[in-house]
Amino acid sequence: MRRLRNVKIVATLGPASSDYATIRALFEAGADVFRLNMSHGTHDDIRARHTIIRKVEADLGRPIGILADLQGPKLRVGTFANGSEELVEGAKFRMDLAAAPGDVTRVQLPHPEIFAALEPGASLLVNDGKIRVVVDDCGKDYANCTVTVGGTISNRKGVNVPDVLLPVAALSDKDRVDLEFACELGVDWLALSFVQRPEDVIEARTLARGRAALMAKIEKPAAVKAYDAILQVSDGIMVARGDLGVELPVYTVPPIQKRLIRGARAAAKPVIVATQMLESMIEAPVPTRAEVSDVATAIYEGADAIMLSAESAAGKYPIEAVTTMNNVAISVEKDPTYRQVIEASRQIRRESIADGIVAAAREIAEATNIKAICSFSQSGTTAALVSRERPRVPIIALTPLMSTARRLALTWGTHCVISEPQERLKGAVLAAVKAARDDGFAGIEDMIVLTAGVPFNVKGTTNVLRVAPCDERLISAVDPD
Repeated sequence: MRRLRNVKIVATLGPASSDYATIRALFEAGADVFRLNMSHGTHDDIRARHTIIRKVEADLGRPIGILADLQGPKLRVGTFANGSEELVEGAKFRMDLAAAPGDVTRVQLPHPEIFAALEPGASLLVNDGKIRVVVDDCGKDYANCTVTVGGTISNRKGVNVPDVLLPVAALSDKDRVDLEFACELGVDWLALSFVQRPEDVIEARTLARGRAALMAKIEKPAAVKAYDAILQVSDGIMVARGDLGVELPVYTVPPIQKRLIRGARAAAKPVIVATQMLESMIEAPVPTRAEVSDVATAIYEGADAIMLSAESAAGKYPIEAVTTMNNVAISVEKDPTYRQVIEASRQIRRESIADGIVAAAREIAEATNIKAICSFSQSGTTAALVSRERPRVPIIALTPLMSTARRLALTWGTHCVISEPQERLKGAVLAAVKAARDDGFAGIEDMIVLTAGVPFNVKGTTNVLRVAPCDERLISAVDPD
């Protein structure tokens, strides 16, 4: 099954998409990776969806990536005696550690770590930013505030603290249990919520022990400030625009999105743009024009993947949402302007032999009638470097490891093929030719470019570039046994 686009689609599974027929239909409509949200559903629910994905994978013969998204710590106010209260602009309001039910003047905030970090002038946001209070004075167990944006506050609404670096670990006790469960289950990616500093990713990597790749969700101002350091220790990035838009002025999010995408691409690490991409399709069978434009913008910016959340997990039209994303991506990538934008944003990297090899492969492919770049990769690094180049021709990523193929399902432009381990260059060339012809990328009269590393099956040895005909007889004439 060959996609007619390069950008990948991530679809979240949930109550609206939990059975075999729907999950298979989502994949056939265009989903490349499935997201399992650890915030919703039991471990039994997650296990059942994982099992179905792997059955769809086996039945269709195509590698499918699975992303487990950890919940992260949840900061919430306590309860109110009346269930809710109306806060008005200019009113005084106190948050403290006292367990007594709240009223219009105060409420419990059962997080001493927040009070430890607060300073006068800091903002506290409640209920996804609908209510804003500013700290007048504070201590180790209280914060006296002034309401600057009023509204209804009710039991256990979430709290955001955008102005300070919180001494809160990115992994809660629940996250640690969920991380171990997801790794044992065999997911390919772990998405980390509440990341503020590179140490948060390093801690998760220690716990994961190489069993899954790590994706840092950039959703807090502190993470934006520390982005370069976080990117360095992560395997991928998710631009989580929902929380970014709560904790930062919404008009700052688009330029931040552009910067995060460019940084991840330069590092050859996949980047997902997420949150509210086709939000109206939770209830409607067609998106708004603004949503289509938003999806298109992420594609023009060079994102590796675009993601559906509630649209596919709980919406009325999950398959239509994936189909819409697929069609938007195909349309955008056919636009000549898309090519101009992508190539103008290419950053020249010549720091290693592998960088030179993949750059040369792209240039050769685009200067001649080459039909595909075929990349042999043990770990997926070479294929990711080829993807960073954003070539005009398809990328066929050949690997003997299903785990590598599944992780690469998130990487721009990669068509992953499981290949037998190779020991000699001729065998690799023949395997690449077979993959290109079998999957419809090239015919017997065509040529491909191959990148590989000798010795084979050793990580980080990309040192070979070969132009090869797709006629096995010509290969045998040049490379006899």
